[in-house]
Formats: sequence, structure tokens, C-alpha cells
Amino acid sequence: MSEATSQSQTPENDVIGSYFVDLWCHTSKTLALNPGREPESEFEEEAEECPTELDTISSSGGFSVVGPDKLSLLYPNANLHGHDVGIVKANCPAPLKRLLYYFEIYVKHAGAKGQIAIGFTTSAFKLRRQPGWEANSYGYHGDDGLLYRGHGKGETFGPTYTTGDTVGGGINYASQEFFFTKNGVLVGSVYKDVKGPVFPTVAVHSQNEEVTVNFGKDPFVFDIKAYEAEQRAKQQMKIDNITIAQEASHGIVRSYLQHYGYEETLKLFDAAGKSTMPPISLVSGNSFNEEDSMYALNQRRILRQLIKSGKIDETFSTLRKWYPQILQVHDLKLILK
Repeated sequence: MSEATSQSQTPENDVIGSYFVDLWCHTSKTLALNPGREPESEFEEEAEECPTELDTISSSGGFSVVGPDKLSLLYPNANLHGHDVGIVKANCPAPLKRLLYYFEIYVKHAGAKGQIAIGFTTSAFKLRRQPGWEANSYGYHGDDGLLYRGHGKGETFGPTYTTGDTVGGGINYASQEFFFTKNGVLVGSVYKDVKGPVFPTVAVHSQNEEVTVNFGKDPFVFDIKAYEAEQRAKQQMKIDNITIAQEASHGIVRSYLQHYGYEETLKLFDAAGKSTMPPISLVSGNSFNEEDSMYALNQRRILRQLIKSGKIDETFSTLRKWYPQILQVHDLKLILK
């Protein structure tokens, strides 16, 4: 609905680098073939809060009514002008640390004009506007099938939807796209030109329009697991086609191990890869040699263990002893330079 009227080969001697690439590929392939399987512990995604209901605190004041279950939305009265939009966000943003996010709405009644919309908005979105009418928002509208992204002019996108239809909205973080579905079929996708968290959003805009929202408590009409497997397979193909030069992959892994102070692993890495790369000095100075570098790595390991053990006083005491030049005492506050 427009505002005016209310889419290689790994080198043989790169032993440890090859291991990490193989493990990455194995995990990706496993999830592609078995999307319902939980990832192995070292690849587990950090737990995030997910939307579970509609936000009844921040809503478009009086134009729509959220049901007692906080999963239904009704527009009870006739709208007087274009800004009388009944719009509600989810109770929290869509999670970020995953491949896909998805939710659906079921159109229980299309009302007088079928001006229903599903989409995504930011926390700053004005709650008297259809999703897609304002910057940093996207909306797929039911009365005209157009996609709106940041302004009042829609773009040709998909079919209209009405009473009895189930419409979904999702985020593909791998491709950085929003995608929408209708009755279990993918309608299309559009580039996600929005930074930061976005909220699943639903809008109604004419008398007796009513929708129910499914944030995943019930099975989706769209086969999101199959779609996820398809997207993982696409990502796997991209990974399989990546060719990294021996010196590049070797250097990346070695720099990582050295930066985080994994002294023993670095020694094994150099032995296995027969590295001839000179060590990166951890302290400036022309006289800093390989022996000094390994000594510094050992010191870093000890400091890391002290911090993990919660021995903060001992950590600072050790720092003063080893590296007095990096600590200052000023107004009883320790400042790391």
C-alpha cells in the first residue's frame, strides 16, 4: 500500500591451517545435511534473546488492539487518515548470531481494505507509519503486493495477500537480505541495507483487519529448515571454491597463535609447517630476538591464567614486575596505556 493511498586445494605442508579449514567445512556440511542437528560445542552459537510476543508497551496508541495472548492484532475502527496505522513490533529485536531468522503472520480477516503489512523496523521507527514508509524499515504490503523500503513509493515484488493467507518475513544474514514468503512459498528477497538490530513488525490499517503472529512457537507453513539447508549448501559451495595461498593461510594461523600467546601450539605449528617466517616481536626494540619472543609468549600465558583465575591483584603485581613501563598510577586509578 503506498503512502498516498493509505527483491581448492590446500598445500601439503600447511598442516594445521588445513585442519582448521577442514573442520570448518565439515561442520558446515553437517549442518547443511542435517539442519536440525545442534552444532558441536566449539561452534555453538551464543545464546540470544528471541522474539516471543508482540510489544504491548510501545505500540501505535489506540489504533489497534493486541490480544491477551500478545500474538494477535486487530484494527477495530475505521481509519481517518494515512497516519492512523496500527503497528506493533516484537518484544525484542531479531537475533543476530545465526544464519537465518524468520516469523509468520496469519491473516484472520483482511478487513475493509486489506492494508496489512509485515516487515522489519529499527528501534527509532515512528509507530504511526506502515513498515517501509520510513528510512531503515522494510515492509511487504498485502493490498498491493508491493515492497516498501524506506520511502512511500513501493516496488513491484509479489502477490497480494488476504483472508486465510499466511505470510512470512525473514533475514538471511549470510547474504544480508530480507526475504518474504506467502503460503509456504518464497516470494522474493531484497538487500538488507540496514545496520544494527531490527524488530519483526506487523501493521493493520483498515477496519476489522486481524492477524495472528507466530514467532516459532507453532510449526511454520514455510519449510524454514529446508530453506536453511539450501542456504548452508550455497555457503558451502562458496567455501569449497575458496583458494588460499600457502603463505597467506599459514601466516594468518601463525599470527593468531602468536597474538594470543599460545606458545606450545605455536611451536607445534612451526614444526609441522616447517615455517621459516621470522617471529613477530611482541615488544619493540632492535635487540628483541626469537628467544625473547617465546619468553614474552610464556609471560602472556601466565598473565592470562592469572586473569582467568580472578587473581587481579597478582596480575597487576606481575605486570609491574615484568612491564613497569606500561602501567601508571594516577589518582589511585590504574591506567593501561
